[in-house]
Amino acid sequence: MAKKVSKAAETVSKATIHDFDTIIRPVITEKTMTLMQEQNKVTVEVSAKANRAEVRKAFENIFNVKVTDVNIVNVVAKKTTRGGRYQGSISGFKKAIVTVADGAAIDLFKE
Repeated sequence: MAKKVSKAAETVSKATIHDFDTIIRPVITEKTMTLMQEQNKVTVEVSAKANRAEVRKAFENIFNVKVTDVNIVNVVAKKTTRGGRYQGSISGFKKAIVTVADGAAIDLFKE
């Protein structure tokens, strides 16, 4: 007796090491938390070489959610002063704002 496999089960693939290398860490600020709660958008830091398609694939494989949109922003490095006297710098990075489909949610703060 052969079992029938639905098309949804065929499209789900396992997360690879490349997927985990693409997404580095979540960006946690007041603005990103508001976006997460009100518009179902998640902001994460991604690899400097990642593009939209790789970020979408990594999110769908790791978190098992449907991604509707991906926006990518390069955050520019900045020069700062520390205490008015010492020079410092804030490193730049690439971040992605990922919109998750309605009804799906991602829990970034697992216990």
